[in-house]
Amino acid sequence: MKYLSFLGLFFIGNIIFGQYTEVINSKRPGFSESPFGIGTKVYQIETGGFYQYNDKQELGTFKTSGGMDLFLRSGLLWEKFELNLDLRFQSDQILQDIASGDTFSQSGISQFTFGAKYLFYMPKYKDPNKEIRSWKRKWTFDKKRLIPSIGLYAGLNTNFLGTAYKMPSLSPKVVLLLQNDFSPYLIWVNNVIGDYLTLSDQRTFGYISTLSYSMTDRFSIFGETQGIFRKENNEFLFGGGFAYLPSKDMQIDIFARHEVEFDYLNLYTGLGFSWRLDRHKDKVIYKKTNNDVGSGKVNAKKGNFFQRIFKKKKKRRRSKRRRR
Repeated sequence: MKYLSFLGLFFIGNIIFGQYTEVINSKRPGFSESPFGIGTKVYQIETGGFYQYNDKQELGTFKTSGGMDLFLRSGLLWEKFELNLDLRFQSDQILQDIASGDTFSQSGISQFTFGAKYLFYMPKYKDPNKEIRSWKRKWTFDKKRLIPSIGLYAGLNTNFLGTAYKMPSLSPKVVLLLQNDFSPYLIWVNNVIGDYLTLSDQRTFGYISTLSYSMTDRFSIFGETQGIFRKENNEFLFGGGFAYLPSKDMQIDIFARHEVEFDYLNLYTGLGFSWRLDRHKDKVIYKKTNNDVGSGKVNAKKGNFFQRIFKKKKKRRRSKRRRR
């Protein structure tokens, strides 16, 4: 199969060989993020529209909200390092009168965040294809897969926002990124999040847990749960969706999520698209061989230090005898 390395909704390819993967590695359509970057000289755009409906009867809450997300990613400097920019434009209808149901509208850029992430640790797994002596060992679960890969995201929430979404000041965002590859097709990602850390009224902490499974070489599904903890109220959401891979550099996705509340409906849906410009080149490592020595490609020195000294002395003695 041409795209057999499509591992799942977010994390594609054999990560043993580094950040770069043969097919696109998109953060969409869920809200969690992998500790792995996209690789050096790879430039990626992830965008999509969303629509949210809320029938909660409370002043100041939105009735409907819609807009577009834009996530720009670039692999620079090192394989384990990535820079990104997270943008969102949205338009809301806010409830201002419960009796009449009247609303007022607001719109603008609601998120403008610069960020970077780095992969600190990646466990090495056994390759079952190399096990030919024992069928049991070949198919036994590798316990190292219980140890997650670990990365860290650090971002800055800027104030280049619309008037209705302005914050008092700039504020940092930090995320601990964890990923378990239980198999080439089943992946579990967990994020621990601290956002707007320097703003006491807007400060939030939370988690996102996503389990994704690649059903075919091009089609993947996922389920996700998220908890958001604020000063005044908390939110718990769950959702799911799927992604489809038309080509190795393109992904289409769709998803839906809902807040865990039984007395009202808060539904969030989205449709997205991801594309990358791939200019990645693997580093070429040259190994010394006997053929290289004979052809003059490599100036190889055989033997240890003392052996080379004695060889030089023997050559000198032979040359003196020839002169005689």
